[in-house]
Amino acid sequence: MKRVLIPVIAVLVAVSVLMGHASAQEVKTLRGEAGFSETNSAAEINQVIESGRFPQNYRQQPPLIPHRIDKYEIDLKVNQCMRCHNWQYAAKEGAPKISETHYKDHRTGQPMDDVVPGRWFCTQCHVPQVDAKPLVENTFQN
Repeated sequence: MKRVLIPVIAVLVAVSVLMGHASAQEVKTLRGEAGFSETNSAAEINQVIESGRFPQNYRQQPPLIPHRIDKYEIDLKVNQCMRCHNWQYAAKEGAPKISETHYKDHRTGQPMDDVVPGRWFCTQCHVPQVDAKPLVENTFQN
């Protein structure tokens, strides 16, 4: 057993040394010669549209979030989105109720009382809407 472990450890050490050497080399960008100041800045992207909701661009697109969420806590135990959008609170808070699909077990199709774990992390599908210039030119049309 020891005879097998020694070569494996040697290979792992060699790979980690080589990776450290590779990461120390100059990083090349796909943007060409454009510097970071010449592209969209984070402050520009974080501006949320207050004047209304953007239309959906394609069938079954998850709705965009029309407000800031940068301080919202979403982890295994807490989801601040649910304080307004869960079915129990939506009417009182004046917020859209999350879809019934978020309460259905994916495997069995059975309705659940709470949001199913696969739908708990809202930002895996929903993103804040912003009026930002495209990072890359494209010809997409609604």
